[in-house]
Amino acid sequence: MAAADVQQPPAEAAAPALPDYLTSPDATLGDKEAQWRYGRAPDYSKTRKMFAETKQMKHEAGSLPELVQNLVKNWEVEASFKPSLDDWRTIDRENYSFAINGSEPQGAENMLEVGTYNAIIAPNEYYDPTYSSFSSSHKTFKRMMPTFAWEVLEVYSGPPTVSFRWRHWGVMKNDYVGINNRGEKVTAKAHGGAIDIQGVTVASVNDKVQLQAVRTWFDPLDMFRQIAPQGVVKKEVVKEGLSAEDVVEQEQVASGVVTSAEQELPDHTVQSEEEAKKTTEEIDRKEREGETLGMPVPAGHAEVGEGGGCPMGFR
Repeated sequence: MAAADVQQPPAEAAAPALPDYLTSPDATLGDKEAQWRYGRAPDYSKTRKMFAETKQMKHEAGSLPELVQNLVKNWEVEASFKPSLDDWRTIDRENYSFAINGSEPQGAENMLEVGTYNAIIAPNEYYDPTYSSFSSSHKTFKRMMPTFAWEVLEVYSGPPTVSFRWRHWGVMKNDYVGINNRGEKVTAKAHGGAIDIQGVTVASVNDKVQLQAVRTWFDPLDMFRQIAPQGVVKKEVVKEGLSAEDVVEQEQVASGVVTSAEQELPDHTVQSEEEAKKTTEEIDRKEREGETLGMPVPAGHAEVGEGGGCPMGFR
């Protein structure tokens, strides 16, 4: 008796691979054909080292929080270092916009023109982006805080609308120098302590998990309150004819701050090839051993414990 033919169920199609900008925080740094602001891809190894040592969360590999974290880190690389939108892979150019605290949404062109700091800070008694250029804004903040790490704390919903809470932190190593909303030069002495700001972002993404409408809420004055925790700042009239960049440059040179041009953009510190290799090896060792050093959280911010993966994942 012949065996009956058994019809096999159709094989399920394999799930498409996730974009590399979701699986690695450094994916866009490997874009060899991209135009880079300083002629080559930047080196993020010192900031990545600080992140590994002082982060609050340890997200499960491949979890939604980790994927969101990687997406935003790659977006920041592109916003800071790729002057041509044609090279941005993390956004849906036709549908992309960015807004802070309910302000009028702006396109990517605006951030390229004014810089990432000026795009997110409203005029206040410490700083006014209308007096500052892309270059001078990064001299103000990057020189004050050479490494400024970023992490996802919680993810509340997955695609197509991703909502999450985040943390951005560093150490105030040099004096703050900026121009405020009255056109005055504002100086705050470095205190060597932590600066830790937190906020919430809601972002829509397309089927390639590229950013579309990005809406962020945070208190920008929180950073300045931590820069001058006792409210002690020096305010001076700016000499006629001096630009914000001149003011910042003169003050920082006088106080002995020395940095290369490449260090004036967010989350970036230049290392030699040998230093970068040592840093990477140290990060890998700490990750293997589950070692984190931690950083004190300023008063007013809740401590966040170790986090696991989220049951909602990218599909």
